[in-house]
Amino acid sequence: MNPHDELHALTGLFDGGDRLVQSAEHVSSALTPSPYNEMLVHNHHMTVTMEEYHGSAVEVKIVDQVDRDGLYCRKIVLLTLDTAQVVQFGIVRFNFHYVTEAVRDEIVAGQTPLGRVLINHNVLRHIDLGAILRVTAGDELAGLLKMTSGGVTYGRLATIFCNQHPAVDLLEISAPLVSGDNADDRN
Repeated sequence: MNPHDELHALTGLFDGGDRLVQSAEHVSSALTPSPYNEMLVHNHHMTVTMEEYHGSAVEVKIVDQVDRDGLYCRKIVLLTLDTAQVVQFGIVRFNFHYVTEAVRDEIVAGQTPLGRVLINHNVLRHIDLGAILRVTAGDELAGLLKMTSGGVTYGRLATIFCNQHPAVDLLEISAPLVSGDNADDRN
């Protein structure tokens, strides 16, 4: 699927999805600026990546959730446990058909980040990186990530295969990261 179509499909799962992103530009992995390239250009769970980068375990806060057409969808933020700093925004569209009821129940309970649930339950999984996006934040995303509306950050689209089936579609957007000379961080 075209990255812009997938972005709109995921943001459109929720009322007011058009307030999340003002615009998004597909960026080549090779041209993703540091430190976003370390955060986003990989085939690993963002939960683990965020924990390593920020030096803290993370917790999930569900902003909204819907069960639509047999798919569980939620809008979340990840926060560091030690400082409650928001480090990531995400949208998840999960087909529970490919996981156990215990995994489903723990995900719906919303107490543990998705990546950690899959790891803890030893779900056979593979993550396919779909696209890297340069994102201009709309009002809602800016509020959730504690940044200026119209400010720029980076995110990714990805699919998690559970037990060899495409079970989870993801939009994961990093809170703005500071690097020495990245002009995008100052927007």
